[in-house]
Amino acid sequence: MTKIRINTTEGDIIVRLYDETPKHRNNFIKLVKEEFFNGTLFHRVIKDFMIQGGDPDSKNAPQGKRLGTGGPGYTIPAEFVYPKYFHKRGALSAARLADQVNPERESSGSQFYIVWGKVYKPQELKQMERQMEMQQEQAIFNQLAQAHREEILNLRRNRDRAGLQQLQDQLVEETQKKSKETGKPKFTDEQVKAYTTVGGTPFLDNQYTVFGEVEEGLDVVEKIQNAETLRDDRPKNDVSMTMEIVEE
Repeated sequence: MTKIRINTTEGDIIVRLYDETPKHRNNFIKLVKEEFFNGTLFHRVIKDFMIQGGDPDSKNAPQGKRLGTGGPGYTIPAEFVYPKYFHKRGALSAARLADQVNPERESSGSQFYIVWGKVYKPQELKQMERQMEMQQEQAIFNQLAQAHREEILNLRRNRDRAGLQQLQDQLVEETQKKSKETGKPKFTDEQVKAYTTVGGTPFLDNQYTVFGEVEEGLDVVEKIQNAETLRDDRPKNDVSMTMEIVEE
């Protein structure tokens, strides 16, 4: 079990890294040993959401400098261990580029965030499950439509509205069948308990790799996420960090 102490200007945070996400764990340990994070900032802080750091460009960065794109020059393959590990308050997760340019959801080589989030009502989670179900069906439909792309283009070229409607009905039927086979997206009892009592960011689940969690210092995370920020979500007063391994 590996534990890292993040020494910040607002206090210390101790995080535990998960063994089930070995690529992320080993990379984080390597960077800590190389003192990669020392002098970097929590450069992106959003109240009731999360605090983000790990950009090497943030070292000694003047106010106004655009941050958030720096890294060690590589990415890490996604390691989703879901639903066991999810975005409860205190979760340590890897930042990444958006799906449009990063469909495999590979993680940044160094940038990470610690979840704060909010406490949800049970009915809010139910509504979120319905949205997840709709998103799943849309994703399946899009995949099927892509597989029939040439056929769709030919029908459009020929202005065959009846053929297009028939194909659409067929794809909708296939979508519903595949969605039923996959099963409806549903939060586990553990997730529901955490999100309705401790809090978190459930809308990020299974989208970003969760590779650890805060063991001590949630009060420090709270303090940082409450920091006054400028237009780019950077704290007005820099919150810098150093890291060290306290248990390996």
